[in-house]
Amino acid sequence: MTPAVYDWAAKYIWWQTPEEAVLRPQRVMAQVMDLGTFADVCDLEKVAGPDALADVIRHAEPGWFSPRSWHFWHRRLGLASAGAVPAMPVRRFA
Repeated sequence: MTPAVYDWAAKYIWWQTPEEAVLRPQRVMAQVMDLGTFADVCDLEKVAGPDALADVIRHAEPGWFSPRSWHFWHRRLGLASAGAVPAMPVRRFA
C-alpha cells in the first residue's frame, strides 16, 4: 500500500473515510480509473502497473465504471480489440 492510495481514497471515495476505503484498494483504483484526473491516472499506472489495473477491470463490480471508462481501459490495457469490448457488469435482482 502506497501513500498515494490513501490520498486517492480521500479524494475519490467520498462516502467512506480513507481508512475504510483503503481496505478495498481495487475499489479505490477503480474510482481513479473512472473519475481520476490525468495526473492521478498517470500516477496510478506507474504505481500499480498494467497487470493490477487489468485485474481491477476483470473483477469490477456493477457501477464501478462509466461506459466510456470501461471501453477506454479495455483498449488501453489491451484486453479487447475495437468493437469487441465485453459488456459491463450489471446488477441483477431476483
